[in-house]
Amino acid sequence: MSTYVMIHGAGDTGWYWHLVTPLLRAHGHDVVTPTLPGGPVGLTEYADTVVEAVGSRTGEFVVVAQSFGGFTAPLVVDRLGASALVFVAGMVPKAGESPDGWWTGTGYPGPSGDDDLFFHDVPAELAAEAEKRPGAHSTTSFDEPCAPLPDVPTRYVLGLRDRFFQPSFTRRMVAERLGIEPEEIDAGHCVALARPKELAELLLG
Repeated sequence: MSTYVMIHGAGDTGWYWHLVTPLLRAHGHDVVTPTLPGGPVGLTEYADTVVEAVGSRTGEFVVVAQSFGGFTAPLVVDRLGASALVFVAGMVPKAGESPDGWWTGTGYPGPSGDDDLFFHDVPAELAAEAEKRPGAHSTTSFDEPCAPLPDVPTRYVLGLRDRFFQPSFTRRMVAERLGIEPEEIDAGHCVALARPKELAELLLG
C-alpha cells in the first residue's frame, strides 16, 4: 500500500483534500494532508512542512500536487524518494523557474474572464465552507526558483471546466513540459471538491 502525500494550492489548507482522503484510506492507503505555513517562508520551508508531516512513515510515496503545489512537489519527491508524482490542475515548473516567472514562461493566456474562477462547479454549501477556510500564503515563494522535475512516473489531471487554467493552455503546457497527455475530469480548478470520487479513482489507478 502507498502513502499519498497531498500538497494543496496557494491560499488553501489541507482541508482541500478532505473528501478524497477517506476514499483513498478505504482502499488501505495512508494519506498525509499538511497545511503549508504563511509568513516569510519559501518553497524549501513548504517542503520541510510536508516532510515533517510525513514523519517516520516508510514505504511507497505518491506525491499529489494541486495548482501552486506543483512548485513544492519536486522538492518533496526528491526528499521522500517518492515513486510517483501527480499534478492536479497544477503548475508544472521548469528547473530554475520561479512561480513569478511561470506565467510568462508558459505563455499563460489568463483566465476565462468569468468572475467565479474556482468554485463554479462545487456544491454551494461546500463552496461556502471552503471560502470560510482561507489559507495563508507566502509571497516569498513566488520569487524562489524551482528544483528540477524528478525522474519518476508522472501524471497530470486536467479539469475540463477549469476557468483558471483553461484546458487548451494546459494540454499544451503538459505536452511541452512533461511530454504526456493529461487525464481529464469534468471539473473546474478545484477538482478535489467538485469530483472527489473521480479523482480518487484516478489516483488509485
